[in-house]
Amino acid sequence: MTDLLSSPRLQGESGVVDHRADWSWLPDPADAPTGPGLARARDEAERLLADHGVTYGADQEDGEHPWHLDPLPVIVDEPEWARLDAALVQRAELLDAILQDAYGHRLLLSDKLLPPTVVLGHPGFVRAVDGLRLPGGRELVLTATDLVRDGAGGWCAVADRTQAPSGVGYAMEDRRVVSQVLSGVYRQASIQRLGPFFRALRLALRDVAPGRAEQPRVVLLTSGPSSETAFDQAYLASMLGLPLVEGSDLLVRDGRVWMRGVEGLEPVDVVLRRVDAEWCDPLDLRQGSRLGVPGLVRAVRAGTVSVVNPLGSSVLENPALLTYLPRLANAVLDQDLALASAPTWWCGEPRSLQHVLTHLERLVVLPTVRGTDVGTILGWTLSHREREQLAARISAEPWLWVGQEPVGPAGPIIDGAPVGVGSDLPSAEGVGPADLGPRAAVLRTYAVAHGGSYTVLAGGLARVAPGHVVSSALGAAAKDVWVLSTQPDAPVEPWVPSDESSVGETPAPRRPATGISPRTAENLYWMGRYAERAEDASRVLRVVVDRWDDFHQRPASAGGRALEVLISSLTPIEQSPPAFRDLVLDPRTTGTVARSVRRLAASAAAVRDQLSTDTFGPLARIDRALRDERNKTRGRSHGRDSLDLGVVAGNTVTAGLRPALDKVLEGLLAIAGITAEGLVRDVGWQFLDAGRRIERAQHLVESLLATVVQRRPADVDAVVLESVLLAHESAITYRRRHQTGAGLAEVLELLLLDPTNPRSLAYQLDRLQESLALVPLAGRAPDQRDHLLADVVDLLAEVDPVAVTAAVTEDGRRARLAETLESMLWRLHSAADEIERVHFVRLAPSRALEDPWDARDGGGE
Repeated sequence: MTDLLSSPRLQGESGVVDHRADWSWLPDPADAPTGPGLARARDEAERLLADHGVTYGADQEDGEHPWHLDPLPVIVDEPEWARLDAALVQRAELLDAILQDAYGHRLLLSDKLLPPTVVLGHPGFVRAVDGLRLPGGRELVLTATDLVRDGAGGWCAVADRTQAPSGVGYAMEDRRVVSQVLSGVYRQASIQRLGPFFRALRLALRDVAPGRAEQPRVVLLTSGPSSETAFDQAYLASMLGLPLVEGSDLLVRDGRVWMRGVEGLEPVDVVLRRVDAEWCDPLDLRQGSRLGVPGLVRAVRAGTVSVVNPLGSSVLENPALLTYLPRLANAVLDQDLALASAPTWWCGEPRSLQHVLTHLERLVVLPTVRGTDVGTILGWTLSHREREQLAARISAEPWLWVGQEPVGPAGPIIDGAPVGVGSDLPSAEGVGPADLGPRAAVLRTYAVAHGGSYTVLAGGLARVAPGHVVSSALGAAAKDVWVLSTQPDAPVEPWVPSDESSVGETPAPRRPATGISPRTAENLYWMGRYAERAEDASRVLRVVVDRWDDFHQRPASAGGRALEVLISSLTPIEQSPPAFRDLVLDPRTTGTVARSVRRLAASAAAVRDQLSTDTFGPLARIDRALRDERNKTRGRSHGRDSLDLGVVAGNTVTAGLRPALDKVLEGLLAIAGITAEGLVRDVGWQFLDAGRRIERAQHLVESLLATVVQRRPADVDAVVLESVLLAHESAITYRRRHQTGAGLAEVLELLLLDPTNPRSLAYQLDRLQESLALVPLAGRAPDQRDHLLADVVDLLAEVDPVAVTAAVTEDGRRARLAETLESMLWRLHSAADEIERVHFVRLAPSRALEDPWDARDGGGE
């Protein structure tokens, strides 16, 4: 939640030297990318990121949130990285020792090496877990440190991220994209790989499991798809093979944590959390939180579950701690601190307070608590009055503030003198953000506890931005970091070590793979429904567009009258038809193609860890096709874009829609193929397929109700029936079977009763019953859905196409057919409601029964 890949700044931000990257290390420097080549790489990277569904920021209905990537990599040579690697390992070991002491004997406080207020007065210190220990010997399992270049060109730490470090998934995705768009250079590069870090992280999670767990179950706890780093979390879960769960997916029972699965409860041994500690338990921590798990702290106390990073680790993120790290390194490690921090003064000490107040105009001022209403304050940007107000605020509560010296090779000019801020990460002419001149830059590095020490990610996540603030939320561009290597790649360490059992011993039984939660099942179910809904609407609208182009200028003809029937079927009779193009392009109106596609994308994003990465390419192409057509629409003048025949002359109403609909269908069919051929037929797939089947069945019945219940002149009915067959992908089969012509009874036979037609109602019911039969109920409710489906099946078996079409009232209504279809539709809706009621249980908000010591008023999702 609070770790939003947002760094205060590159401790001084501007003054970066704009120059081409040094490619002299390439075997053939002539192969180095040029300015135009890098520009093409940037465009290709943007397309690939969209195709991979890479986003940053909470999902909003009114726009996209792309992840920005400058493909020109940051190059770090091997000797420099070796020094930095060792310094980062030392820093991680020091922070781990501080964390252990803070929740242990607190000798650093009693020996006055660290002011107690910096630890005990910080909200990141969680008293509810005081004295607890993780198995494995390390408390700080995963840490990140933000680095900048100092005035001498060396590395300098400006912040440590220990709560729930984000961005490592983005780093791997950036590498994946850059390796494609700069493939010629990447193939020649001898660089250290990122894979060993992820293998070390997976093993580290296994190592901290409670001792009794021989094959520990690990889950990644997320705050959900609305999180700014939802992609990063889902990508990491996929890389590690972990279920991505929300707080509602977990419960505490009998003193331990369980995951709610559609097949029953499954034990959880380790929780890799991406939710801030205070939100993790509404009973012992923040009252009213719906992001956490009631009772989680008590399970941690009982030793039945391990949480990574441990609750309370964010106390290390207090920037005041930077002031004391050098002397703590000497006292704890008996070593000098190898990685310097930006000069920092904690205002809780009188001398430091005086220094900050005296030099306010040249310092960066930070609150000691992240996530407050006050962010980073650049003293040199304030007016005299604003500095006075800030000084008064600091003086009133000095322990809540630090001042930090900007560091860097160059900086803004204040009173004619450079203050010294900036970076020298490489840039190139004509390549997006790189040609904007001076930029801020920050490198986030990562380390994970492994093998008795720490393993550092070879590279990290670099981000650059114009101005003084480096923040992904404000559009900073990421850069891949290449660490050059002269050594051959080390042997690949397996994800999981081989069985340690001796020869001849019977190996321990394998625990089955973790299942899925009801929330995940529901998202897969609705993914199937929205995919089918978008496809059905696209097929119908494509037929209507063709009929419009053919007949709208001849409304009195048989085709014109059939067109009127098709148009009236697009919306319920009590609603007035919306603008025609809006039925395709409007993402805010329920039932439109764009709306269904948007909901499909949201459902897919919520279960990204369950899907092939290939799923998101077609989604991105669909989105581009609709967005491009919307942009064209804004540039056109349609007069009144209406469905009313005769109002608009020519084909301006449908201009461009047929190609857009074709692209949408191509993408949807690609997604259908990926899910059909690329996913295991597990419980999740059964729900996805069930959603598609129930949606297709409902749409078919609704379509027949809206088009064929009323008898019309034979020539009009012929066009209507042909249109219905085209919309339901059955026209070719119909023509082949009935070469001499046929009527409504034969159409109903094909669309309702034929079990071999993948578009028929009988086929949907067969598939739906097969899928639901493979979905366990886990004792949650009586299985009434089978009875509802059986009712539809029985009703369908009684349908005589000739008889139901022959009974016609005086006004030309096929009353018996209407009654049959309405009864089917009602039962299908009831079956869908029962599927949701039985399988997708929605929990009531949890409530604390007592007022915990550190609960705050209000709450925050």
